[in-house]
Amino acid sequence: MLRAARARRIAAATAFGGGGLTLVGGGTVALLHLQARLARNAIGRTQWDRPQTDGVHGRGEGPPLDMLMAGDSTAAGFAVEEAHQTPGVMLARGLAAAAERPVRLRCTAVPGATSASLEQQLERAGVRDGHSPYDVAVVFIGANDVIRRVSPNEAVSHLRAATGTLVGAGTRVVVATCPDLGTVRPIGWPLRSVARRASRQLAAAQTIAVTEAGGRTVSLSDVLSGEFTADPTTLFGPDNFHPSAAGYAQASFAVLPSVCAAMGLLPDLEGVRGGGEGLLPADRAAVVAAETAGTEVVPLEPTDEELPLRGRWITRVRLPFLRGSRNARTEDAPTRTPGGAR
Repeated sequence: MLRAARARRIAAATAFGGGGLTLVGGGTVALLHLQARLARNAIGRTQWDRPQTDGVHGRGEGPPLDMLMAGDSTAAGFAVEEAHQTPGVMLARGLAAAAERPVRLRCTAVPGATSASLEQQLERAGVRDGHSPYDVAVVFIGANDVIRRVSPNEAVSHLRAATGTLVGAGTRVVVATCPDLGTVRPIGWPLRSVARRASRQLAAAQTIAVTEAGGRTVSLSDVLSGEFTADPTTLFGPDNFHPSAAGYAQASFAVLPSVCAAMGLLPDLEGVRGGGEGLLPADRAAVVAAETAGTEVVPLEPTDEELPLRGRWITRVRLPFLRGSRNARTEDAPTRTPGGAR
């Protein structure tokens, strides 16, 4: 259960303007329910045989690094046919190339999972209080919490607990926060606006919780929107909701630098401090990340001079590693981007 002070910080960090669902009239609520039913009908049903992803990937000297992949259908790579097309294997191979060591991958991600399932996933992976066999854990989670209308505080408390368990056992944690469900094309207005606000609010709350627990986050937000708008038939999966193999590759590209940095394989800019735009309070950093896809937020230990600011200046923000240019768009521009989780 989150303390009231933390709940207020999360509320402040996730206040993206105007009123919420409590302010809409009965007619609007009925319209939202109707649109939700139409969106579910527009999203196809896909039979999926999960490829075998667990095992050792990549090459190099020395014993393998151990990596855990947990979360929902995006973490599992739902709808792709080959193991190498899943985010877990892509990230494991990328990490192996950077470390020049093989990576042993264990994936416990479950399609349809909410944040509440993370505890069970960690148990299946052999993680207990004070013990974890993994060097790094990557978590994709959040979309199903929004879809199933799980309380943000409840969802975030489960993610905070999972992050704390892993960090406490010596595992580095990278969380890809909730994607922007407002970019899913089968969802129309005004439901799209509601989905956008809810998913970005949860992503901001996730950022605060994860960094306070000692992990780092990467914002997925609408990371794929420009590419999916340009070529939806290539980057969209067969259910018109999840990414294709190319779409998963794009999401993995956004997360891989943070995984490598967490493992000390990229410069972490620890020496770039006071006066830099990268240092922000946790709540402001969360809002920046929720609105800017690919943004990394990392907890930062204060220097002696900064110690009085502890609790305010506790995070560093690193803007995305861009892969080519992305066309600017307005919030109401039509897009066709996967929301992420089933």
